[in-house]
Amino acid sequence: MGNIVDSYRAYQVSETEEGKFTGNVVNLPMPDCGEGEVLIRVRFSAVNYKDALSANGNKGVTRTYPHVPGVDASGEVLVSGDSTFEVGDKVVVTGHDLGMNTSGGYGQVIKVPADWVHVLPEGVDLASAAALGTAGITAALCIDKLLKAGIHKASGPVLVTGATGGVSSVAIAMLVQMGFEVHALTGKREQVEALTQLGVSEVVGREVLTDENPRPMLKPLWAAAIDTLGGNPLANLLKLIKPEGAVSACGLVAGTELNSTVFPFILRGVSLLGVDSVEIPRARKREMWQLISDNKNFLSVYKPWIKEVTLDELDQALDTVLKARAVGRYLVNLD
Repeated sequence: MGNIVDSYRAYQVSETEEGKFTGNVVNLPMPDCGEGEVLIRVRFSAVNYKDALSANGNKGVTRTYPHVPGVDASGEVLVSGDSTFEVGDKVVVTGHDLGMNTSGGYGQVIKVPADWVHVLPEGVDLASAAALGTAGITAALCIDKLLKAGIHKASGPVLVTGATGGVSSVAIAMLVQMGFEVHALTGKREQVEALTQLGVSEVVGREVLTDENPRPMLKPLWAAAIDTLGGNPLANLLKLIKPEGAVSACGLVAGTELNSTVFPFILRGVSLLGVDSVEIPRARKREMWQLISDNKNFLSVYKPWIKEVTLDELDQALDTVLKARAVGRYLVNLD
């Protein structure tokens, strides 16, 4: 699709009369491009948990069907209603409303506000930009917050929970590239070798954080942590952080409630840092793409963690992500 045509392929989710949701590859008409909008030929997307929810009819994510999911997209500008971009520019879009209530990256063409679009960062190709996508931006934000909290290589080991997931595995690869000693927490013991090859110094079983422990404080083990679990694991993790340490929290896989005490904060000066990657300012997202670009050498190490699928193979990938069985990232090739 080098030139503008009348239609494009997309993975569209529809609601049946029985209230079920099914995805099919269909042809959709080419949208118009208005002032302040950009029309993008999507080359790659990714599979995120939010995409799996949208594909399964979660009305908290997507209100109206039929709908094209895909919260990440990379490709070239086809038409621009904004002077910032020119036809042919290589660009990436993550977050905002893309793939939620706006047709997303599982279509070969998307129409989005220009404010959502970023020129591809130097040294990062279209496939890598999409494979990282929201997960990469989130991982970069987690790391950036730790750095700004004073955590550095000499501070001590950094624990990353949910280690085989998208955000966590990207964060591990980046931290290792930056010279940190990284420990990984996972329940998938069969992935220990893969995590070691990614640069992890020590793999920790998830029982360290999931076992019940009524003590308000525990022996400090880590200088900092990136947590994608939330719930009780996060509450236990706070007890294990060294004085003046910090935890970047960006997930809720294990729960939304935090049953903690003030002791980690007032006895050890631990900082709990919240991370949102969806509605952050454009300039902040640009900073995170720059952080990724500055440490782009981690991409070569991370490649084995990226599995490429087509639109026709999306059903299985979405189901795997929904059931939390995915390892690394799914890259959707729209060509």
